[in-house]
Amino acid sequence: MTYSVAVSGASGYAGGEILRLLASHPDIEIRTVTAHSNAGQPLVQHQPHLRSLAHLTLQDTTSETLAGHDIVFLALPHGHSGQYTDALGDTPLVIDAGADHRLTSPDSWDAFYGGDFHEPWAYGVPELLVGGLKQRETLRGASRIAAPGCNASTVSLSLAPGVAAGVIDPGDIVSVLAVGPSGAGKSLKTNLLGSEILGSANPYAVGGTHRHIPEIRQALAAASGLAADGIRISFTPVIVPMSRGILATSTAPIVGDVSDAEIRAAWENAYGDETFVQLLPEGHFPRTADVLGANTALIGLAIDRAANRVTVVTAVDNLVKGTAGAAIQSMNLALGLPESRALSVNGVAP
Repeated sequence: MTYSVAVSGASGYAGGEILRLLASHPDIEIRTVTAHSNAGQPLVQHQPHLRSLAHLTLQDTTSETLAGHDIVFLALPHGHSGQYTDALGDTPLVIDAGADHRLTSPDSWDAFYGGDFHEPWAYGVPELLVGGLKQRETLRGASRIAAPGCNASTVSLSLAPGVAAGVIDPGDIVSVLAVGPSGAGKSLKTNLLGSEILGSANPYAVGGTHRHIPEIRQALAAASGLAADGIRISFTPVIVPMSRGILATSTAPIVGDVSDAEIRAAWENAYGDETFVQLLPEGHFPRTADVLGANTALIGLAIDRAANRVTVVTAVDNLVKGTAGAAIQSMNLALGLPESRALSVNGVAP
């Protein structure tokens, strides 16, 4: 069976990456692409690397344009998807790459986003632990999916095994992330100009203000069975001069007198049979270059007995495993297709 697809926000980074991956999917026909200010222009004018889609023209993003497809991807700014999802009730599968359907708490939405709160959907991180199972079980046959925030899923995948196994204390997590500016979207912003970021590292959303914090707390609470207010995290992202990628370094205290073997086993048991989340051998740590263009999250684990903390270093491509790849992996599960279809574990090098 071939599924017809519409992609909104198709002129942006997330929309473009969704299209790049879908273009090689044998079960998908990309029928419609939409935008706002760029409507009426050829898709390749904004995504010149998508040569196989040169026949497509960007249409206005309206509920009427998006309706009538088997699958709709929404790659819109946060707070903009809800107005369309409410009108797509007859669409068999809708996947939102924005934040509108990620959070379960209206209070968290009000505190970090504001505006209308929309119902939470199945969270699109298949490998994430949830109450002893994996999130993929919720995604099988789902009709509504919330793709993750890239920073949030990276930190959550980093720490969920240790939190779920009770070997690290989720009340004192510290995460510092080196992040490529593509994660901030394609709109023109002075702080994202090449002249501002080249040769510099720039922290942003410092001091507990980043919007992905409640998403991380929600995911780790689901993994551990704790309430979200039992998850305390100091989260600091830093823009660095690479177009894409996240390198997340997260630490948390070791609980009690658990052994090094028990600590490492928590991650081995969680990800030992996963294709796209891989724990590296002891003493090895990932680089963002190793995951460029791939749907993989590579994890390095260190046990710092002097500080009595575990350090987890995780690398992802923020536009693939962090966003578009996670969305398509979740789509495959929802449709009953092979989970890895149109997704690769191989990066691009050099």
